[in-house]
Amino acid sequence: MLEDGKIFIGASRNPDDSINKGEYLDLKFGNRHGLVTGATGTGKTVTLQVLAEGFARAGVPVFAADIKGDLSGIAAKGEAKDFLTKRAEQIGFDDYEFEQFPVIFWDLFGEKGHRVRTTIAEMGPLLLARLMDASEPQEGVINIAFKIADKAGLPLLDLKDFTALLNYMGENATELSSQFGLISKASVGSIQRALLVLEQQGAEHFFGEPALKITDIMRTSNNGYGQISVLAADKLMMNPRLYATFLLWLLSELFEELPEVGDPDKPKLVFFFDEAHLLFNDAPKVLTERVEQVVRLIRSKGVGVYFVTQNPLDVPETVLAQLGNRLQHALRAYSPREQKAVKTAADTFRPNPAFDCATVITTLGTGEALVSTLEAKGAPSIVERTLVRPPSARVGPLTDAERQLVMDHSPVLGVYDEDVDRESAFEMLAARAQKAADSDAAKRAQEEAPAPQEGSTTSGWTLPGFGGSDDDDKAKPRGRAGYQRETVVEAAMKSVARTVATQVGRALVRGILGSLKR
Repeated sequence: MLEDGKIFIGASRNPDDSINKGEYLDLKFGNRHGLVTGATGTGKTVTLQVLAEGFARAGVPVFAADIKGDLSGIAAKGEAKDFLTKRAEQIGFDDYEFEQFPVIFWDLFGEKGHRVRTTIAEMGPLLLARLMDASEPQEGVINIAFKIADKAGLPLLDLKDFTALLNYMGENATELSSQFGLISKASVGSIQRALLVLEQQGAEHFFGEPALKITDIMRTSNNGYGQISVLAADKLMMNPRLYATFLLWLLSELFEELPEVGDPDKPKLVFFFDEAHLLFNDAPKVLTERVEQVVRLIRSKGVGVYFVTQNPLDVPETVLAQLGNRLQHALRAYSPREQKAVKTAADTFRPNPAFDCATVITTLGTGEALVSTLEAKGAPSIVERTLVRPPSARVGPLTDAERQLVMDHSPVLGVYDEDVDRESAFEMLAARAQKAADSDAAKRAQEEAPAPQEGSTTSGWTLPGFGGSDDDDKAKPRGRAGYQRETVVEAAMKSVARTVATQVGRALVRGILGSLKR
């Protein structure tokens, strides 16, 4: 049932449950993006694995997030289990074989994969503001911070660089506002608090060097298979905003760095965005427009983006319109919103006269989906009720020992595992502040230093910082009247004498007045 230049998805069923024909995704339309939707437990993860295996087998690199850890099994050879062999027999898949695929594990925290980092500068003000859930005034301050960094030549690499720059802006808000626009100290303080929250949530692991090179997720193995990059996202999902922002940054980097290739015979990279609704939750309009732009234009870079989510309503219509290859698993239809989702999903397919989409969506079994892919001149095929083929790799997670073995033989072993902290904004601003402090201290010392004393004739002792011996005193500058200034000791003695004289005088006056009263 396998065909060259196509990915075998499964076999469609007739209304009488007999097998109709094989369903394929044409590789030349693989960069036209796609959507995999369905309720929890309906088989989305297995479908994602089937597509990832198909692309990798065709020599296309794949990047996918592993939300629950189940996708890690794609690095191990599959095992003959009853439900797998039964599905293969059911769809007439005589070519079914087990195999493992080349995998690179990644992890923002460096625990279940190689570290993934980027710099504050590469993230940019828009995504950084999104990550911090910044208000409009705060976003303005963030944009100003990037302008100041560019103008002053301050590299923004990690969170401490950005924090140091914000401290500088807060201390010099008045002067900087006249050049760059209003910088509110309140907004600066709010951003600093947001950075502290990010740091507590683990974002400091994400910002720094060495930054991820796009070429390292676009590798092919020695046997011609595309490398499958699997991002461990189980811990990352504890901070959904960081997860969504990271994947959007990665898409943006691909868009900016890759050259135009038009419509290649197969994609240069396929990107699976699991839990895609997190990208659009409470997203400002400017960010949604950015996503739409990237999805629309990145196709010409040879990159296919496949959103995986529970509900088709999770994806904005403007983005949904860009997704040509669709696989719809079962949906529930108990609430009004779920019923609307069923109708929306049904209306996006090219109708099949053999069945009603809206009715079938609610009755699909596990591992069964409505499938419509692009064909001929890029037109969507008639939707078919399809039994998804079984994966060739393991269904389920790797053990910790198996994962470590894969990492030990990784083509990027040792490249990203150690932090590099070169001189950047933090060190530069600290050095400038220290230099300014030393200069001010020297200036104050010069202005405030009193004249040296004459010193003792017996021991030669002088007050620290106030001069040397009697011989030195002869050369000391004199006052405006030409007389030598009095020493500190002389001034102190005169002050004591004046105080004593004043107190004695007051006592005498009180005595005299007291005697007059009597």
